[in-house]
Amino acid sequence: MTVHPEALIHRSAVIEAGARIGAGCVIGPFSLVGPEVVLAEGVELRSHVVVTGRTEIGSGSVVFPFACVGEAPQDLKYAGEATRLVIGARCRIREAATLNPGTEGGGGVTQVGDDCLFMTGAHVGHDARVGDGVILANQAALAGHCVIGDGVIIGGLSGVHQHVRIGPGAIIGAVTMVTHDVMPYGLVQGPRGRLEGLNLVGLKRRGLDRAGIAAMRAAYDALAHGEGALSERARALLDSPDPHVREMAGFLLEPSQRAFLHPV
Repeated sequence: MTVHPEALIHRSAVIEAGARIGAGCVIGPFSLVGPEVVLAEGVELRSHVVVTGRTEIGSGSVVFPFACVGEAPQDLKYAGEATRLVIGARCRIREAATLNPGTEGGGGVTQVGDDCLFMTGAHVGHDARVGDGVILANQAALAGHCVIGDGVIIGGLSGVHQHVRIGPGAIIGAVTMVTHDVMPYGLVQGPRGRLEGLNLVGLKRRGLDRAGIAAMRAAYDALAHGEGALSERARALLDSPDPHVREMAGFLLEPSQRAFLHPV
C-alpha cells in the first residue's frame, strides 16, 4: 500500500494493501478502496464509497456516497479476468452511480474521459468508451461496448443499447431508448429514440457562428432528403469546407455493429 503523507483518510475507511493513494486525496468515512486501485492526486471519496478492481481515477475527481466504482462487470461471460476501469480527471460520480470495468471479450478496458458528470444512479457498462465532458443524468444507463463522443448529454431515465455509438455533441432526451447509432450533434428523443434534428444549443456552445450553423443545417437537410442511400449522401459531404460537416459525414461512414438513426 502506498499512501501519500498529504492524503486525509478517515479512521473508519478501509484501504486494502496494495492501493495507491495520491497527494491531497480525501477518503471519507466507511469507504472501501481495493488493493489494485490507483487514486491520482486530489481525488475525493465523500463517504460510503466503494472503489475496487483494477481501477484508476484521475486527479481532482469526486465520488459521492454509495457509488460503486470498479466492481465486476454485469456480464455472465465474465470469469474474473484482470480487466480495468480508467476514469479521467475532474469527473463527478454522484450518489449510487455504478461504473464497471471491461471484459476480456470487449478489449479489457472501460475508458472514461475528463470532466464527466454521472448523476444519481447513472450506469456505465463494461467496455464502454466515454469521451470528455459527457453528462449522464439521473438513472441514465450505458450498456456494454457503447462509444460515447465528447460533450454528449444523455437525459434522465434513458438507456443506450450495447454497441451503440453516439457522436460528439449529440443530446439524448429524457426517458429515451437508443438502439441505433446517433450522428454527431444529433438531437434524439421519444420512447424509441427518433433523430429529430440537430443539437443547435450544443453547436452554439461550441462556438459555431451563423455560417457554421447554416452549413450544418444544410448538411442535415441533404442527409435527410438527398438522393441515394444514407452512405452516398454522407460521402458527398466529405469535401465540405466546414469541419463539423466533415466530422458528421465521416461518422456515418465508419463501420458499426448497429444501424443509424436516419435524419427526418
